[in-house]
Amino acid sequence: MGEMVEYPSNGGVGEGYLAPAAGGVGPGIVVIQEWWGLVPHIKDVCDRYAAAGFTAIAPDLYHGLEVTEPDMAGKEMMSLDIERAAKDMAGAIDYLLDHPAVESSEVGVTGFCMGGGLALWLATLRPDAVVAVAPYYGLIPWPKAQPDYSKIKAKVQGHYAENDSFAGPDMVRALEAQLRDLGVDAEMFIYPGAEHAFFNDTRPEVYDAASSKVAWERTTEFFRGQLKG
Repeated sequence: MGEMVEYPSNGGVGEGYLAPAAGGVGPGIVVIQEWWGLVPHIKDVCDRYAAAGFTAIAPDLYHGLEVTEPDMAGKEMMSLDIERAAKDMAGAIDYLLDHPAVESSEVGVTGFCMGGGLALWLATLRPDAVVAVAPYYGLIPWPKAQPDYSKIKAKVQGHYAENDSFAGPDMVRALEAQLRDLGVDAEMFIYPGAEHAFFNDTRPEVYDAASSKVAWERTTEFFRGQLKG
């Protein structure tokens, strides 16, 4: 099990949930929250990565706030201080790279829904450190945070749902083509019959156990292949 930690965030202080690798040391992974905040599900994802041999951190981009209603979640997402979020995510990367439980000199990034979009954005902000990105049903709704995807040096492996009104198959294929046209090594998987947030096992109305299992196996194999120390 992990614990809450504090770390420097460009002159300020960031907070996040850190789950050290079960074996004591492992590659570093940044896990970025959904629009609900740093809720138990995201902490559990970090714990799963730790059990699989990674050291994972989830920065708390809402700084202690957790929401349960979609309307409020949408408002919090749209009012997110993008510049502060960028600093918090970059600080989490630096914290990981300096941590004794991290053996890699670079990191992988994953995220869900809002966090999936932020994971792609983070790869453009820190191409020096991010070598693998695995967005899950990610979208970027903020006009001020339109990424310059040409800056991505990482490989991208996306996980999206067929039945998704936020990030549907047409959008996914367009993003995949855009990334490839810019020279990014990108592969997007679309899971048949799956709904948006299919990986979130705290939401039984959308959770898809079979798709989640395949996505998890693909993602952990992807990260192990790219994060070799």
